Amino acid sequence: MVKKKYYVVWEGIRPGIYDSWEACRRQVDGIEGARYKSFDTFEQATKAMMSDYRDYIGKNAVNAKPKVVFQFNTPGQPVAPALCVDAACSGNPGDMEYRCVHIPSGQEIFRQGPYKMATNNIGEYLALVHALSLQHQQGIDLPVYTDSVNAMKWITAGKARTKLIPTHQNRPVFDLLERAERWLMSHQSGIQILKWNTEAWGEIPADFGRK
Repeated sequence: MVKKKYYVVWEGIRPGIYDSWEACRRQVDGIEGARYKSFDTFEQATKAMMSDYRDYIGKNAVNAKPKVVFQFNTPGQPVAPALCVDAACSGNPGDMEYRCVHIPSGQEIFRQGPYKMATNNIGEYLALVHALSLQHQQGIDLPVYTDSVNAMKWITAGKARTKLIPTHQNRPVFDLLERAERWLMSHQSGIQILKWNTEAWGEIPADFGRK
């Protein structure tokens, strides 16, 4: 059973408290400077609505969780234990799948897809969010490697900056993107996302080997 959430919109088309992500999204989507956050109970949302948004979001928030930490051009050898993610796509768009692998054991943690009419960038991004949410559920905090700078940028933005056009074929992919956006909006993580150094270490262990 999906736990109900309440969404506070401090700055958007119509500020207020909304009881679904879709209703909240209509108030903030495409609005520059929109401020919003999800809460587990209506009482928490009501208290937040009557307060300054800076008490709940941003670097000065009193209840903020640690943000994802990004590292590029990591020197030396890959840290271990860790997780790594990668995606593969036959065509652009085309059939896309993604997976996560444990370092150093090589055990596959999850594999999703194939999904019709998607892109590799979307797969890399979804794999990262999946790895973060899975660890959050299980109380684990292993670093996560990716070789995709775009995926890291999308995580920072809190949503996929894809130009892919929704169709009936890729509707499941856009459903996953909406779920990922909701998760990133309501969760922040101290888990490190690390850039895999392909030049020094070779292909990322989660690579599908189809190049």
